[in-house]
Amino acid sequence: MKEEFVVYILYSEKFNKNYTGFTSNLIERFKSHNFLGTKGHTLKFRPWKVIYVEFFPSKAEAMKREKYLKTGIGREFIKNLIHN
Repeated sequence: MKEEFVVYILYSEKFNKNYTGFTSNLIERFKSHNFLGTKGHTLKFRPWKVIYVEFFPSKAEAMKREKYLKTGIGREFIKNLIHN
């Protein structure tokens, strides 16, 4: 079975914060962000909900998309997701 990569955007309504990342296992990564993780940026802004996902056939493509979503244009895209 070929590995698939996911770019995801999390949103914390409580703190009005978002987080963009990529993984090969979205369910486990989400658990880590919301319940299991004991350090890192996302710990402070729990609870998180997944507001967007995109699937990619390679890690390189997922990393490229994640990087794009962290640019000014990407942040506008995320802002529109949150407010619409």
